[in-house]
Amino acid sequence: MLQTLIELKGSNFILSVIHLYKAQPKEIQWAIEEKIKQAPGFLKNAPVVIDVSCLIRDIPWEALSQAILATGLHVVGVSGCRDSALKKAIIHSGLPLMTEGKAVPTYNVTEMIPKTLTVVKTRIINTPVRSGQQIYARNSDLIVTNNVSAGAELIADGNIHIYGMMRGRALAGASGDSECQIFCTHFYPELVSIAGQYWLSDQIKADFFGKTARICLQDGTLNIYPLI
Repeated sequence: MLQTLIELKGSNFILSVIHLYKAQPKEIQWAIEEKIKQAPGFLKNAPVVIDVSCLIRDIPWEALSQAILATGLHVVGVSGCRDSALKKAIIHSGLPLMTEGKAVPTYNVTEMIPKTLTVVKTRIINTPVRSGQQIYARNSDLIVTNNVSAGAELIADGNIHIYGMMRGRALAGASGDSECQIFCTHFYPELVSIAGQYWLSDQIKADFFGKTARICLQDGTLNIYPLI
């Protein structure tokens, strides 16, 4: 009997998407390098997807892609490309064209009710989350009742609740659920993200640091409110 050498499985990964609004290579490189300086633990040598949906024709793709690679980022694919010439240039450079997932079709609710229901428990972490640790709550909410150190990362397909000092990164709605939220009692994050939309620490209102906070998505934009 032959030993199994490989196995193909589906999985979820958190990838940052860089949306390009201009096609000037030097300016793009400088802007990316500035972002990396702001959050090196999150962006340095990170895998990213490049979204070119806002770029018009006659794009110097070779120079543009080289400028992005010069920042140390690892480009795993390009999305939002509708121009045929640009598509050829991207494929020629060895990068795959990626397509965003389509909207889920609507079905009759009665047809969707299973005969047996699988209850997914909320993942609860009662110990401190140290720098370098990553906690992932697959298909569930994540509750942390202790402190989260700088350099630690919380990821959940559902909501994230932190009842301690929050100094790390929190990524809720990791599988794309834009209705998820982040709740925190002592707010000092390096980064917060919901369904791929994220803020670095310098993008967060200073009034909320050290206080309670609730982060949610509204019309595709992150918003922050105090916990009442």
